[in-house]
Amino acid sequence: MVQILRVEFWFEIYKNYGEKVLKELFTAALGMQNQQTRLEVTANNMANASTAGFKRASVFERNMIDARANFYNVKGDIEQNDPPVGSYYDFKDGAFQQTNNPLDMAIEGKGFFVVQNDIGQEYLTRAGNFRLSMDGEILTMDGKKLIGESGVIKLDNELMAEAQITKDNSLTNLRIAENGEVFVNDYEVGKLVVADVQNYESLQRVSNQDFLATETTQLEFVNSDEIKIRQGWLEDSNVNIVNEMIEMIELQRMFEAGSKVIQTNDGTLDKAIGLGRYY
Repeated sequence: MVQILRVEFWFEIYKNYGEKVLKELFTAALGMQNQQTRLEVTANNMANASTAGFKRASVFERNMIDARANFYNVKGDIEQNDPPVGSYYDFKDGAFQQTNNPLDMAIEGKGFFVVQNDIGQEYLTRAGNFRLSMDGEILTMDGKKLIGESGVIKLDNELMAEAQITKDNSLTNLRIAENGEVFVNDYEVGKLVVADVQNYESLQRVSNQDFLATETTQLEFVNSDEIKIRQGWLEDSNVNIVNEMIEMIELQRMFEAGSKVIQTNDGTLDKAIGLGRYY
């Protein structure tokens, strides 16, 4: 009889305290995990505030329909093992900065530069801080090759040795027109490709500056009359460092609030266990 009463007591303790406390512990922990993800994204934005062509990332919470249904006591799956968060990117233009470096380029308006790695994989980027290789190829800072209408743009040594191009075989003037045409001493050696996509959400970011087209990406090339390249300019990151700092402070406070909820419920659960221990 005493054993039965003890089981019934523990059932009442769990019903009145345990189930509620465990549910709140899980909910608070899940919320803290989401805030931690947002903190990491915000910190990465701040770290790349001076990275050329960087696009600010943000986080949104998924399953909002399930969350709304749960307010009306409709069973949903808002509380799941997979944190209900996802990221997206802000593709607004960053500020333009003049560098007077002939290998620095910025796209005014829509579109991306197309670059290619050593195995032929193509990427899209707004980072226009290029450099010239020993082989005459125009490369990104991490070694990807700039693509033109006829493939990789390359200033061949043989081409550069022609008198009609270099004139005195020493002076080389690289000029890139607004429509993407590449000239060496007014001799056209190639033309840049500027690509755009219909749905920016289909792009996958693979580095702080480069994006990869996925299976759902509809890639299209921008017409020459719509291209506007600024040579000697760079597009800065579109991150507003002040806004990011404010958001980080707010996220930190929300994270601390979730931690206090866990501490409070953990104390409540300890008291419930203590009541059963001395029954």
